[in-house]
Amino acid sequence: MAEVHGFRGWRYDMAQVGGLADVTAPPYDVINAEDQKALYDLHPCNVIRLILNKEEPGDEVSDDRYKRAADFARHWQSEGILMQEHEDTLYVYHQEFEWEGTKYVRKGFLGRLRLEEFGKGEVYPHEQTMSGPKADRLALIKATKMNLSPIFGLYPDSDQDVQTPLENAILYETALECKDDLGVIHRMWAVSDTGVINAVRDKLRQKPIFIADGHHRYETANNYKNWLESEGKLGGELADPNYVMMMFVGMGDPGLAILPTHRLISGLPDLTMNDVQEALKDHFELSEIGEGAEGAKKAWEDMEADGGQDVFGFGTPADGKWLFARLTDSSPMEELAEGKSEDWKALGVSLLHRLVLDHLIGKKYPDSEQSCKSIHLMGEVNSAMSDKTCQLACL
Repeated sequence: MAEVHGFRGWRYDMAQVGGLADVTAPPYDVINAEDQKALYDLHPCNVIRLILNKEEPGDEVSDDRYKRAADFARHWQSEGILMQEHEDTLYVYHQEFEWEGTKYVRKGFLGRLRLEEFGKGEVYPHEQTMSGPKADRLALIKATKMNLSPIFGLYPDSDQDVQTPLENAILYETALECKDDLGVIHRMWAVSDTGVINAVRDKLRQKPIFIADGHHRYETANNYKNWLESEGKLGGELADPNYVMMMFVGMGDPGLAILPTHRLISGLPDLTMNDVQEALKDHFELSEIGEGAEGAKKAWEDMEADGGQDVFGFGTPADGKWLFARLTDSSPMEELAEGKSEDWKALGVSLLHRLVLDHLIGKKYPDSEQSCKSIHLMGEVNSAMSDKTCQLACL
């Protein structure tokens, strides 16, 4: 049973901070040092100071930056820069964006979900996690005692009947709105109507929740709850640390676009199309499909038309050519992915990395040190091809 509730969120007082875009930030795990500095410089109350406080000269221990984040949070609360909602609320959240010429609006809502251990309830992961990020987030939550970034959860909802009561509730309400540096427009509305919240809770009660993003933060929230319990500080079943903030999106939402993640491979010799064909010929049916941006477009169109996990597009910047590849023999995967399920072995991403890059390309160029960059846009692929900033592009 997925137990979802409203919560009394802390929100910026726009009269004090001005534009919302000046105080927001991307997820902490995509922010590099340059981005961090830019966000620090953008506004003295940018949330970067909470979610990814930077190390300062004179810091004696690594925990200093977590303590500093907590100090900022408490100061902003006491000064009214952050104001707490007066009653339990669900926050309707829309993200409007454009991808490859098509506009999408992803609709969901922020609420709090009762924590449960993976494998013991209706919350399901799909990623393995690493100890480092969990230790980092645990130190932050211990210092601030706040959920600063929501988990991203998906639930089956072909009729979109969970989101509908919320959408009806905001029809004539004004949203908080900002645009980020990627051009995504973010809109949020607060809904505190008890009847609406109860309707959403009842509809979600029997649905499983699948974590799309935030596995480390979800496990960290569980670890924090367990730590408090071991210290005798949890405060009972209804205490706040029994819950975690989550963004809920129905799988039937038209704006839930699953974007491709193309790969740019560096660290190889300057491969030509003949080199790639020679490496793949025993396991793929191959056809040269064109050159330049038109070749990339044709390869992607053929992949989309096929829709299978066993088709790929490969581009070689050295000669600007594109290859369409269809898998004919996946037998090496039995050994290359021993211990993995048959479904896992058949995924395109598994075949690309284990069979193509690690095994077939790796075997042909054993002295190379491959590095992989993930991108989403065909324009990025075409730029890398024309600028020759990689040796192999993979759709």
